[in-house]
Amino acid sequence: MKLGIVGLPNVGKSTLFNAITNAGAQSANYPFCTIEPNVGVVAVPDKRLDKLAEMYNPDKYTPATIEFVDIAGLVKGASKGEGLGNKFLSNIRECDAVVHVVRCFENDDIIHVDGSVDPQRDIETINLELILSDIEIIDRRIDKAMKMVKADKKFQAEVDFFKRVKATLEEGKAARCVECTDEEKALLSEVALLTNKPVIYAANMSEDDFTNGLENNSGFNAVKALAESEGAGVLPICAQIEADIVEMDKEEKELFLSDMGLEESGLDRLIRECYSLLGLISYLTAGKPEVRAWTIKNGTKAPQAAGKIHSDFERGFIRAEVIHYDDLIACGSMTAAKEKGLVRSEGKDYVMKDGDIVLFRFNV
Repeated sequence: MKLGIVGLPNVGKSTLFNAITNAGAQSANYPFCTIEPNVGVVAVPDKRLDKLAEMYNPDKYTPATIEFVDIAGLVKGASKGEGLGNKFLSNIRECDAVVHVVRCFENDDIIHVDGSVDPQRDIETINLELILSDIEIIDRRIDKAMKMVKADKKFQAEVDFFKRVKATLEEGKAARCVECTDEEKALLSEVALLTNKPVIYAANMSEDDFTNGLENNSGFNAVKALAESEGAGVLPICAQIEADIVEMDKEEKELFLSDMGLEESGLDRLIRECYSLLGLISYLTAGKPEVRAWTIKNGTKAPQAAGKIHSDFERGFIRAEVIHYDDLIACGSMTAAKEKGLVRSEGKDYVMKDGDIVLFRFNV
């Protein structure tokens, strides 16, 4: 999974990126300090995997990972090449989802490019640039489809659909707001539209606002309302708190979060929100050689899940030996679980569940 972190300059993007990836991206109080997209790969925290590691003492421990890309601050006119424009829009196209950092804190020492803090205006500024870039892309696709209509009238439906998408964009709405049939969704996914990507708005607040009640922060409330209106995710976060805890050891971190009234870090909450937004789950493999988490789409069947490990597993799939994590932990060992009949043999139509522990049988 690849997530692009976007936003206006000086909203806390790079501070947040540094905190969640500990990758050392430069952070400074002026626009465009992120010149190349910084990339950080982080392990997905999974307590189930930790428990399996205790059980099996494996030679190798491999969690799922997420790649974060910190993309330079966008400004008005980015779609026309203003600031560092089009180059960074292309970086967003390569991501699976977008984390849009929105400034919801006041600080006279940190310059705002528009002179004041207004989360709704800032979101609209970024979204407009993404929409303008998408209109150029959709125009090219409409022209291509219209040429195809001359050879085959069946492509008229494609032309009509993309014109409907363009009309939505011209209304200032994201492509993900267009109501689509399954066939139209597949068609839309073929076009690399920025505004068709799932979005999480990360409302970056001051430490005081974050801990003194989200409902008291008008900026967060504005972001939340806008996110709900377009079916996007929203995540209240304090980049400064994340920066403070990044160097702490596990016990210090847990104590600090507890004192702040938090159960988990912003990274944990962000990952959970991303999995939910993208409809992802994890299945697990466990044994002495390795314990590992594998990320798949919710609804994936066993052979396709096996294909995540190796294409031969999918091609020669025979069956999956499955036990749910909770059942294995309750039994204490795989041997005990088998004695109780909790290890099931599942075929090609089995739909994988989050937390399944699987051994795939195959023959090629």
